[in-house]
Amino acid sequence: MRSVNTFSSGQQIVLVVLRSLIGWHFFYEGYYKLSVPGWSREGVLLAPWTSAGYLKSATGPLAWIFQKMIDAGWTTWIDNTVKISLLVIGISLLLGLFIRIGLWGALVLLAMFYFLMVPLAGTPQPGAEGVYLLVNKTLIEGAAVVVLLFFKTETIAGLDLLLARKKKSMEVSTNEISLSDSQPEVTLQKSATVESVERARELNI
Repeated sequence: MRSVNTFSSGQQIVLVVLRSLIGWHFFYEGYYKLSVPGWSREGVLLAPWTSAGYLKSATGPLAWIFQKMIDAGWTTWIDNTVKISLLVIGISLLLGLFIRIGLWGALVLLAMFYFLMVPLAGTPQPGAEGVYLLVNKTLIEGAAVVVLLFFKTETIAGLDLLLARKKKSMEVSTNEISLSDSQPEVTLQKSATVESVERARELNI
């Protein structure tokens, strides 16, 4: 696999934009879920968000696990985990901080959402946007995250890049100081060697 630094500027920009779009999607999803209950701009009261309805209607292979958790009273824990995870992952991808962790977190959440509700009907569903069969927006976004995992965008732009450069510059400075400190010792050793040679010559004479 080629380093991202071998790609053109346009290709690198596209990768960073893709990461930022996914980051914004996660960030705003988490932000909205955390901000309700509240009022809309039109003055409509927005109800608190909960995953209970979605999970109870889920039909995918993971549905039974979460349905049992809801029955056991874990709804609040699930809701808070989802909201905070979305927000943190979004911030990670937008700022380019701990990008690899953010991408893996995004992939885990997207995989969970997909396998909770795998689109098998192939016909319009109530409350659903579009018509899907196996492939939906969640799966496509997950594929985009996989692409980003293969191309290390942390070496293109973001706080990870700045931190890596700062760490490298500190290491270089430390090495330079070590070299400068060792130079006097080397000079003393050379002087001692020269003196020894001169004394040996004098004795031979």
